[in-house]
Amino acid sequence: MNAHALPPELRATLETGLAALALDRALAAPLLDYLALLARWNQTYNLTAVRDPREMVGKHLLDSLAMHPFVDPLVADGGALADLGTGAGLPGIPLAIVKPGLRVTLVESNGKKARFMREVVRQLQLSDVRVAESRIEAFDEPGAYAAITARALATLPLIVELGGHLLRPGGQLLAMKGVYPADEIAALPAGWALQASHPLRVPGLDAERHLVVVARQAGP
Repeated sequence: MNAHALPPELRATLETGLAALALDRALAAPLLDYLALLARWNQTYNLTAVRDPREMVGKHLLDSLAMHPFVDPLVADGGALADLGTGAGLPGIPLAIVKPGLRVTLVESNGKKARFMREVVRQLQLSDVRVAESRIEAFDEPGAYAAITARALATLPLIVELGGHLLRPGGQLLAMKGVYPADEIAALPAGWALQASHPLRVPGLDAERHLVVVARQAGP
């Protein structure tokens, strides 16, 4: 399946969503190339529970891109982002497509998903994206990342426990959540604290979304 094989109305839906997120409509082309690969591989490898490419536009692409303004500082200062338990590359691949210069490492232990992402990186020529086939807690690049992100992966305390070692001093967890996760924030381990919470609006999705920013607390 190539992008031309997708339902023709997807481009208009995606372009409208990109405009609502203040992103260039021209980015629809590479995003649809990614979506076509995902839809094709998903028929064989079950990479995502969402089967219909029409649903993938909102639930995968636009949902991932709703956080895009918050990675701009990483692009500006050359900081790297680790996308933990990324699955089929969400949100890391859509973010890399719309943010040239964003350095992304996609951390995923599932071999089929890692192979799929390597094929996406190759076909879309995403030179700033790399795939790390590893469990999060075993990924041995301590302090290498300005930010880590996770989407529908685990609770905030567990994300910090598994991946906190990857953050450089001053680094942040940019966690994508649905409803405001008050219980998870209250359960953060000692030394970690909420820095900010930003409500997000995903075009075409009538559901609560928040970007929750967590970081190590500064010493006394």
